[in-house]
Amino acid sequence: MKSAKWRGILLGTVMALGLAGCSGAGSNSASGANKNVYPEKAIVVVAPSGPGGGWDRTARTFTKVMTESKLVDGSMMVENKPGGGGTVFMASYATQDAKNDYKLFTGSPPVLINHLKKEGNSPFGHKDTTPLAQLTKDYGSIVVKSDSKYNDLQSLLDDLKKDPTSVTFAGGSGPGSMYHLVSILPAYKSGIDHKSIKYVSYDGTGEAMTALLGGNASAIATDASSVTQYLKAGEVKVLAVASPERIGGELKDVPTMKELGIDAEFMIWRGIFGPKEMSEDALRYWNDKIQEMVETEEWKTAMTSSGWESDYKNSEDFKLFLNQQNDQIAELLHALDMAK
Repeated sequence: MKSAKWRGILLGTVMALGLAGCSGAGSNSASGANKNVYPEKAIVVVAPSGPGGGWDRTARTFTKVMTESKLVDGSMMVENKPGGGGTVFMASYATQDAKNDYKLFTGSPPVLINHLKKEGNSPFGHKDTTPLAQLTKDYGSIVVKSDSKYNDLQSLLDDLKKDPTSVTFAGGSGPGSMYHLVSILPAYKSGIDHKSIKYVSYDGTGEAMTALLGGNASAIATDASSVTQYLKAGEVKVLAVASPERIGGELKDVPTMKELGIDAEFMIWRGIFGPKEMSEDALRYWNDKIQEMVETEEWKTAMTSSGWESDYKNSEDFKLFLNQQNDQIAELLHALDMAK
């Protein structure tokens, strides 16, 4: 009887332990599954500039298409963080958000330039981020008011040749940055003293355009897609674009710098970045979602309405591209005596 009793107790204990083990395994599995669920809260996409510029428009287009195409179930919001042509945001992002999977940002050549330039440089560059995807490509342009005395790029260059300080350029980024390079590139390629050209920086293309239309600048350097609305309204003239061939659309009649005999080209790519120590789950998620997004009709429509050209690269290809771009920009800054 004692033996049967102990056998019963032992069997009950084993069954209890087995059930507890099953329960524990289920709990751990659920916990593990929860850890792999991303995203679990709202995504913030930062535009490191004021409203109206390329970073801002890219961030808003990205979040809008992701939401409209229902690729992201949760909410996405855009925040503007202007200051120093992106350097202020990068400093806080690289040091405070290195593991924050829920904060992304839009970037373009200044992510590289700000780290490489001599004046106002940033200690942080693209290697302090996780590049997620290149989305678009655009090109630099030289723009003046519609009532400007300059009707072509050559007349502006003629004045710069006589007196490099006679023309004031405005741009939506700081000295030594992307728009500064676009401003002085035609002069540099034409043998003009580019170091004496006056350049005034603003936080974003929107502010630079306001300065131009308000008579506080002779010309602005900006991305070609940002000027189409002003061109349609008859407020500006685009003297030239730094593209390999004519862009088309509203800018179909604008010559390239190469057409004008100036060997200058400047591509403005734009992409999405995440934190340096982004989790594998988040990186996998965005690689998949962005690749799906660029194939949607919503994205194609947005490209047409924005005057952009879609130029998608996934995370790995984008990293390789950025390394190549880094070398090219370093070479250009050295040639302009603007490298650190």
